[in-house]
Amino acid sequence: QVLRCIHRNSHAGRRDYAIVQLLYTYGVRGGQLRALRLEDIDWAKNQILFKASKHGKDSRLPLTAEVGESLLDYLQHARPSSSYPHVFLTCRAPYHPLTHSNSVSAIVERHIRAAGVEIPSKGTHVFRHCFATRMLHQGHSLKAIADLLGHRHLGTTFIYTKVNFNALKQVALE
Repeated sequence: QVLRCIHRNSHAGRRDYAIVQLLYTYGVRGGQLRALRLEDIDWAKNQILFKASKHGKDSRLPLTAEVGESLLDYLQHARPSSSYPHVFLTCRAPYHPLTHSNSVSAIVERHIRAAGVEIPSKGTHVFRHCFATRMLHQGHSLKAIADLLGHRHLGTTFIYTKVNFNALKQVALE
């Protein structure tokens, strides 16, 4: 729903769409997106490397067609020319990487609100949680989810096994 509400007819829209597409597809942290460099995208092998954060593990993942297309659209039509190796830059001069920890969260929050999605937390981490929950519901093991999220310890992944009782109430039979 959030992706559908992002208008890609501006530089900021193209950048923001690629950011949200990456968060949705891979469940990475905002810091990993801010740290993403052009060299981390291996177009020949269709892979993308997310460097570890919070003492986790690096994750080299397949570059999906949707992510590849949104990244190409941003890189070819919206990313300002810059000597910075970071993928995502500010949209206003002087152009520089998104250095503040809340910069990506602010982008995400703006689009979640615009999409009319009512959730308590509106930062980047909501996509990480949704990614893990989606994988769990699809039957993936906690070990597989932990590996994709870059968790070193399986215990860290257990937070995604909590039952959402409010959601269950909505689908329960009378």
